[in-house]
Amino acid sequence: MTSAMEPVWVGVDVGGTKVLAGVVDEHGRVVRTARRATPGRRVDAVRVEDALVQAVLEVAGGSPIAGVGVAAAGFVDASGSRVMFAPHLPWQGEDVRDRLADRWGVPVTLDNDANGAAVAEWTYGAARGARSAIVVTMGTGIGGGIIIDDHLVRGANGMAGEFGHMQVVPGGQPCECGGRGCWEQYSSGNALVRFARARMGEQPSVLEEATGGNPDLVTGPMVTEAAEDGDLVARQAFASVGDWLGVGVANLVAAFDPEVVVIGGGVSAAGDRLLEPARTALVRSLVGAAHRQVPPLVAAQLGPQAGLVGAAELARRASQARR
Repeated sequence: MTSAMEPVWVGVDVGGTKVLAGVVDEHGRVVRTARRATPGRRVDAVRVEDALVQAVLEVAGGSPIAGVGVAAAGFVDASGSRVMFAPHLPWQGEDVRDRLADRWGVPVTLDNDANGAAVAEWTYGAARGARSAIVVTMGTGIGGGIIIDDHLVRGANGMAGEFGHMQVVPGGQPCECGGRGCWEQYSSGNALVRFARARMGEQPSVLEEATGGNPDLVTGPMVTEAAEDGDLVARQAFASVGDWLGVGVANLVAAFDPEVVVIGGGVSAAGDRLLEPARTALVRSLVGAAHRQVPPLVAAQLGPQAGLVGAAELARRASQARR
């Protein structure tokens, strides 16, 4: 346990609805957390940074801060200094790292939230011990991180791992990014809900009773609960999303040949209900599957705190590299 006077490492996960800060010890354990609501994307960026500053100071609890890692839900440039675009936050080309470092008076690292989750799972979780791994985060959409030869791959622009916007169906389902047929339109929390809504009325479902027959009221947790209770529509929704998950993962395995593929994010809480159809589709879709070792497809272990754990780890590693 970290004592009150020891310097602490803090990770911060910044999303569209909340800022979650945590003190993380050298074993990747979250000692304590502090939360703030995210002011939204149509506000001055300073208001979002105010929420970060307040959460970090609260969670430090008067202890000196060794460094802060920030995991942001957006595109972070290759230098790790600017958030170039964040769909649910007001940052657009903002020099977030240096502004926050000035306010806290400590070194700050900045990265994409999915990269933070990938580093956490690679260092402390389901990909621990692997030299190469792909981490796919499934929530409203799909993000991810790439570990190759013990290094996080950020890409030339710092934007590697945007798996959700790989096109899997030319001319397919419209995506919020402006494209069509993106992977996350077929395998994500939104896809799960869309499938269940489309099937309501075609066959009996407890979702009709739960929503009074209004498909617009169906939510992801509702579909998960219905699937656990044996509802056919909900189970078919998971089967479809899981199948598309395996198809997309097969493309990633063909490209990167990782030792393990880790599935995290909120949708992954469904466990084998999601992963079993994905494993079947992975073997079916992967080129040369009968002549190679197919990587295990496993659930993430660190849950919703993975982003902040990884952010703190990146801050700690950056400090070691400066010595």
